[in-house]
This record gives sequence, structure tokens and C-alpha cells, in this order.
Amino acid sequence: MDNKKLKSKSKFLSLILRHQPELIGIKLDQNGWVSISAILNACKDHGKPLTMEELQFIVENNNKKRFAFDEKLQRIRANQGHSVKVDLGYEPKSPPSILYHGTAIQHLGDIIKNGLVKKSRHHIHLSVSADIALEVGKRHGVPVVLTIYSYQMEQDGYDFYVSDNGVWLTDHVPAKYILQKDHLKKISFHL
Repeated sequence: MDNKKLKSKSKFLSLILRHQPELIGIKLDQNGWVSISAILNACKDHGKPLTMEELQFIVENNNKKRFAFDEKLQRIRANQGHSVKVDLGYEPKSPPSILYHGTAIQHLGDIIKNGLVKKSRHHIHLSVSADIALEVGKRHGVPVVLTIYSYQMEQDGYDFYVSDNGVWLTDHVPAKYILQKDHLKKISFHL
């Protein structure tokens, strides 16, 4: 399968497993799972044919490990990033002392004022690597990498979770835990 088709099918899979399962008439269970047969049939019925081989290739080779199969290879789900209501069943974990968040420079004013807010998503996504955060930020415009004081947040009662693909998740990051405002010159700008 060529890269363009693969990318298109992967994006469509993200859309239906994270945001709009109803687009092809499937229902995610409470933990975000759907049977592989249901998704393959629904994709075919809605003019977006997908084979089991393509599905396996996407799951195994997606550089962000966005998707996972269950142990029996009977169900699939997105690892995080949902805007539809699901409970991924992640247990709270102690984060590294510092995490990073990639965003675009045009969002910096709101972040300084309100912190990181999840909006329609289930969680704020954080990374252990500034390089990964930079790549995320590039998808939204001129990227900015923010340093998050996750250890202090946890000490102050905030919960953190880690998804199956290593993305750290939390519900909100108040501005006081972000290297910001009077430290703006220390925020990593990548132009």
C-alpha cells in the first residue's frame, strides 16, 4: 500500500475511533473498543474499504501508536485523543518530574491566562520528550514547547495517566505549573 493511501486510511480510522463512530454506523463500547469485523464491514458499506491486512499494518506501523488490538485480535480502539465519551481504564500513575506540551504560538496568550484546558477532548496530552512535543506543535502552526512541572502538580493532588502508546494524560494544567509569564524567554520557541 502506498504512503498516501495508508495515511488517508489511518486518518479515517482516527476519525471514526476517536470522534465520529456514527459516521459509518458503528458504536464503541464504554472503553472505546469495537469489533474488528464490525469496523471492516462498516468501512466497506460506507465506501471506505479496509482489509484486515491494512488494519494490522496501520496498527503495527503507525509512528504514534494511535491504535491497539485486544489480546485476542478481535477488537480495536484508539489509545487516546477521544472527543466521544469513553473510559479507557487507565489507572493514575506518578509522572516524571517534567513533561512537555506542544502547541502553536497563537495559543500562548490563552494558555498563560487559563493554563492548558482539554476542551472537547478527554485529557491534555503531554510528552516525556521536548522533540515529540515540538512535532505535535508543528501540526497547529508555529510551534511552541511548554515545560510542565508535573511532579509538583502530582504533589498538589492532580492525577496523571499514561496511555498504551506512552502519551501522558491529565485533566487540566493550571498556568502556575507551566514555565511561562515572567519566564517567557525560557519557553522553547521553534521557528
